[in-house]
Amino acid sequence: MKILIILPNWLGDAVMATPAIELLAKHYPAARFTFVGSYVSIEALKHHPLCEKAVIDETKKASSRLLATYKLAHELGRFNMAITFRNQLHSSLLLRFTGTVFTVAKHSWHSRFLLSHTPKIKANKHLVKQYAELAMVNVNDFNEDEIPPLKLYIRPKTFEKPTLGINAGATYGSAKRWYPERFAAVAAEYTEKYDIIIFGGPNEVEMAQEIEDNLKQLGVTNYTNLAGKTNIEELCANIGGCSLFITNDSGPMHVAAAYQVPTVSIFGPTKYKETSQWMNEKSKLVRKEMDCSPCMKRECPLGHHECMKSITADEVSQAVKEL
Repeated sequence: MKILIILPNWLGDAVMATPAIELLAKHYPAARFTFVGSYVSIEALKHHPLCEKAVIDETKKASSRLLATYKLAHELGRFNMAITFRNQLHSSLLLRFTGTVFTVAKHSWHSRFLLSHTPKIKANKHLVKQYAELAMVNVNDFNEDEIPPLKLYIRPKTFEKPTLGINAGATYGSAKRWYPERFAAVAAEYTEKYDIIIFGGPNEVEMAQEIEDNLKQLGVTNYTNLAGKTNIEELCANIGGCSLFITNDSGPMHVAAAYQVPTVSIFGPTKYKETSQWMNEKSKLVRKEMDCSPCMKRECPLGHHECMKSITADEVSQAVKEL
């Protein structure tokens, strides 16, 4: 059974879609997947053993995205089932243009006119559950208890010594980021037990350097700064090999959950009930209840950033000890 899957754009969202993909594999035993998505989502999920083809969607770069979407659909061909985890017009059009009869997307003004199955899924539940409900739209006896953990098929790296991963970045925006000097202060407490790896994307090199500078001031020498130096596969492998992970709400946080890495997650302006780690038994969440949260803004609209500023290094360190 040929199944086309349009993946979410963000790394974390793509990882949160993996339980839905595993459910599709379980309920359709002859399933073979074609993945279409952003560079980061494809690089993370293309290693799935049932993935026959992985295509990076670059239609947004075309002078006419509509025409580019039409051409991509015809290159992909027809499928037995096509599903998109994006709630976006061009992804609905892509599914329609393939000529596939059984097409699935969350209910919206465009999907209801273009596709065959458009369930109304409530947003007040974990995103993993939303994706799973979408994937199981044609399975009558589906139960949420069936939803498995997150799953990545990239082999985790093996480190010689227990390793603490620090991830101070969050691609979505500055409002989700705790402070580099506080990450460093927490990491310094555990330097005798763990080697330290500083993670970060190409746009987070400066922030990672701040952590490194603070570690130096605290006399810490057993660290490696990998910010901006890893591709997606290497990022996942390194996180998967960590013994402990301290992170903002971010894509790497969900990667850690996929490998069941003990994790302390720091939340500020986002909806923790919808995007916290899924089914990671060794997970602690640190946050402060605020009148203005969750605002879901990229930058603090009130200018005080109290949802993050009020979280101390001692509180995060205590969460680590509780793990």
